[in-house]
Amino acid sequence: MRFETLAIHAGERPDAMFGAISVPIYQTSTFVFEDVGKTRGYDYSRTANPTRQVLEDTIARLEGGKAGFAFATGMAAETTVIHLLKAGDHVISGDDVYGGTYRLFQNVMRDFGLEFTFLRIDSRQRIEEAIKPNTRMLWLETPSNPLLNIVDIEMAVDVAKKHNLLTVIDNTFATPYFLRPIEYGVDLVIHSTTKYLNGHCDVVGGAVVTTSDELTQRVQFLLNAMGTCASPFDCWLVLRGIETLPVRMKQHEENAIAVANYLKGHTGVSRVFYPGLESHPGYKIARKQMKGFGGVVSFKIKGGLEAVNSFLRRIKVFSLAESLGGVASLAEHPATMTHASMPKDYREKVGITDGLIRLSVGLENIDDLIDDLRQALEPS
Repeated sequence: MRFETLAIHAGERPDAMFGAISVPIYQTSTFVFEDVGKTRGYDYSRTANPTRQVLEDTIARLEGGKAGFAFATGMAAETTVIHLLKAGDHVISGDDVYGGTYRLFQNVMRDFGLEFTFLRIDSRQRIEEAIKPNTRMLWLETPSNPLLNIVDIEMAVDVAKKHNLLTVIDNTFATPYFLRPIEYGVDLVIHSTTKYLNGHCDVVGGAVVTTSDELTQRVQFLLNAMGTCASPFDCWLVLRGIETLPVRMKQHEENAIAVANYLKGHTGVSRVFYPGLESHPGYKIARKQMKGFGGVVSFKIKGGLEAVNSFLRRIKVFSLAESLGGVASLAEHPATMTHASMPKDYREKVGITDGLIRLSVGLENIDDLIDDLRQALEPS
């Protein structure tokens, strides 16, 4: 089945018990055994749940992976994956990753003996120079959050395989509709299902897709042992969102391209970050490995914090809020919101300056979005 069909029909659908076309919410903590040592496939919802299973199967099919796992949050998914390593192991990570990822690595996992090197993953030489004898994992994010940098996945995976490194990629921004990293040899794919997969800003969740029996067994063990799984109702909400993912992503991209082009020509904007612009340094790579460019646009506004604050106070259709990927357009200031956990000198070093604004371009009428940006950028 093709992507659009899988988004609606993957997993056990209709429900085998009564034929429900909508996946039932098995809102239960435990399941009755048929006999001593004999279940109907489920015993306790932390270990597995029928509603969660459909979501996990669906995401795995959409990504082209071996198995899928649903987590309570995107950070729960990341925390589980990083526990595949042990004290003394070294991880190479992109330097402009999501602020929560940076905080987990820098402020939490270092205390448990893991080592991290953050760098711009834009060349084979740069990656290889960072590899140590104890390097075990290469952590990728493309497009990156919030600078929309593009990683050449084929190149990065080639380096990782040469040095026997596990490759992990956060595919939240692109979604499997626009990018399928497993086709390029990535070992593990991570999602914040809070974002585009759900698409309605009414749930938080995460997912991991594996590519081998060994990784499947290890992630399943950690999910069960650490208790990081998603609840049945949250899984149902994400499943409902995935059914419209293809049509939503098409419109997100169409609107984002129009917004990026408008901002590019505005005198109050010094730079626009969007991989769908030919001026973007990662445009050719993105066009090669992605089906589309996504719905996030970042830009630097002229005039410093005063101009930033003025813009964020004046927007009306765009809402000032964290997160992204919902049907409603959002605007946020990474330096004081999503990436505030990064030290200021580090943020500025990687390009997340005080003048940077990130837009999650929603599904509203594009003329209304452009009008809103215009009146916010041009106070009377």
